[in-house]
Amino acid sequence: MSAALGALNPNPTDSCPLYLNYAAVAALPSRVSRHNSPSSAHFVSRLVRSCLPGGNNRCIVMVCERSDVFASSCAIARAFPIFSRRSASSRRAEKKQVTVEFLIVGQDSSPLDAAELECLSNVADGVRLAARIVDTPCNEMNTDHFLEEIKAVGNEVGITPVIIRGEELKQRGFGGIYGVGKAAEHPPALAVLSHTPDGATQTIAWVGKGIVYDTGGLSIKGKTTMPGMKRDCGGAAAILGAFKATIKQGFKDNLHAVFCLAENSVGPSATRPDDIHTMYSGKTVEINNTDAEGRLVLADGVVYASKDLSADIILDMATLTGAQGISTGKYHAAVMTNSEQWEYACVRAGRSSGDLAHPLVYCPELHFSEFTSAMADMKNSVADRENAQSSCAGLFIGSHLGFDWPGVWVHVDIASPVHAGERATGFGVALLMALFGQASDDSMLNQVSPLGAPSSTSEDQMERDCKRRRLV
Repeated sequence: MSAALGALNPNPTDSCPLYLNYAAVAALPSRVSRHNSPSSAHFVSRLVRSCLPGGNNRCIVMVCERSDVFASSCAIARAFPIFSRRSASSRRAEKKQVTVEFLIVGQDSSPLDAAELECLSNVADGVRLAARIVDTPCNEMNTDHFLEEIKAVGNEVGITPVIIRGEELKQRGFGGIYGVGKAAEHPPALAVLSHTPDGATQTIAWVGKGIVYDTGGLSIKGKTTMPGMKRDCGGAAAILGAFKATIKQGFKDNLHAVFCLAENSVGPSATRPDDIHTMYSGKTVEINNTDAEGRLVLADGVVYASKDLSADIILDMATLTGAQGISTGKYHAAVMTNSEQWEYACVRAGRSSGDLAHPLVYCPELHFSEFTSAMADMKNSVADRENAQSSCAGLFIGSHLGFDWPGVWVHVDIASPVHAGERATGFGVALLMALFGQASDDSMLNQVSPLGAPSSTSEDQMERDCKRRRLV
């Protein structure tokens, strides 16, 4: 073992097999940049996938500092997806088991207690739940099935969901959700899980885009861009996984999870370009691109959160734009918000959770004119696709709240980080739990939360984080 450790030369990672490949030791990067997580979470997932020996009973020992335990556990969970339809896996009688041990080093090297282990277990379950939903194809995860997933989580935490569906959406004025999903065999829906504890001092709403499949509608996608569009429910899946884990750990404030579910399908009743829809905000939208549908369902969702749920803080999460991957890449979610404090908090939560985030430009006075319409209050797609496209998509959602809305609005675009290759990552669960960890009853989530924590030492801490070396 000592010889193997001495032979490791991470660039950025390195590994060495031991005992005829019955074990392996691997090293994480010796330093990371300021826009990466100190935990090197993405490398953890990659090393576990590539280095873990086969077998039905396996063990992972993670050597890290206490501040990296949360992100590392989420990264390990990502390496073990649930969904599979391979015939061999269905015939396997013996279940595989993976035991994860943490060896804590550094200043606070005390072992993890039972409550902390329970938190890590619940977070891992949330990450894997989100990944399973995203991996499941639409013939098994249509809006009916997604509602069953929501009801199952509700039963587990003792909450009955509110569901508005089909023609009722139209009658109640949800022109965005109804217009996107009305052509599908399985009708669209708005579903809400609400946690309202005694003594709550503020109301938080998480609004998820749940497009179970996106053909593009009549502005149809091509044969190379449509495969993979089962992942367009990644925002709603992440919110469901995070809500389940968050409520299990205890949450002090009101928390509503709002799911905007639809299948953007093609049929006789499909929305056409040039159609005009009246949204739940009362504003009218001229459709010039039926493949810009996520912003339509989310606009209804955030306004419902404001008007009907009286939310003080609204965060929407979505696989919204292909341009997100151009803006912030495959590993960093794109964040846009009307609050500078929350923009900084999202970046810090990304670093502490491993679900990395980076800001987009927030400048409605320069960008919102892209949606100008001669017929309606706005169009749903930009005039110039080379002008801050991801920012503009987010601004469309925010415009229905109103740019002078007094609360905090955060938009998180996870189009690229929602998957790595052909597998879902469960991205967003850890980010949400860290970002709102200050309102949790759980001490570990309090520690990884950027809100309420002292910020004076953050730059020094960031510099120290960049120089740590860790082993798996």
